[in-house]
Amino acid sequence: MTATLTRGAERIHAAFARARAGNRAAFIPFMTGGFPSAAGFPAVADALLAHADILEVGIPYSDPLGDGPTIQRASEQALAGGTSTRRTLELVRDLRRRHDTPIALMTYVNPIYAVGPREFMRLAQEAGVDGLILPDLPPDQDLEIADLAAEHGLAVTFLIAPTSTPERVKLVAEACTGFLYAVSVTGVTGTREGSALAEVPAMLALARQHARVPVAVGFGVKDAATARQVASVADGVVVGSAFIQAVQGGQDVGALAAEIAAGCGR
Repeated sequence: MTATLTRGAERIHAAFARARAGNRAAFIPFMTGGFPSAAGFPAVADALLAHADILEVGIPYSDPLGDGPTIQRASEQALAGGTSTRRTLELVRDLRRRHDTPIALMTYVNPIYAVGPREFMRLAQEAGVDGLILPDLPPDQDLEIADLAAEHGLAVTFLIAPTSTPERVKLVAEACTGFLYAVSVTGVTGTREGSALAEVPAMLALARQHARVPVAVGFGVKDAATARQVASVADGVVVGSAFIQAVQGGQDVGALAAEIAAGCGR
């Protein structure tokens, strides 16, 4: 852990510590902001927050690099319904009034620059955001985002993948102040057949040599069984597409969240 933590980093680390004390991995569900609509999002988020250790809210974006078709369609629907970056932050502010669970925004860098980095960080801080997950911003090319985030009390999370070189893993792991996000498979987000663990153990072993923050694993986790596999080796389990699909199918999102959260036990 870093010697000096931002408010957001302290809250995120505390969530991981509570999960660890309960002999489980932290459960980190994802939901696209403004999906299925701006009016419908709060109920879905509330259902996830009833079981989450940390909630990840995605800012809808038209050209995502790491999202599979399920989350892409959710973003398209949210954008078509008028959910902008600023509207997403307003939705988060509304959640913060009702929940104390840490909230991390997953955002590509373009929406940050479209608003203006300093203004974006100010709005995120005012909304009660605790951290940023930045899938397309290499930390060695980050000229101001991480510093501005820290200035506004926000933690930052970067991603590694099975294809990341040892040098890259070290760079990314040392730059994270919230948690380190390890992508379980090569490719984009989405539920998959088969084990979500095939390429994870070696990647996590390398990451833990350098990470000063908890390590969470995502991409491909779809149910309690795959969550249990990931929880056996990771500090946190990130689940996204399965909840988008549940909303699209009219399923009980809260029941699915409870099931997957139970699977995060060890």
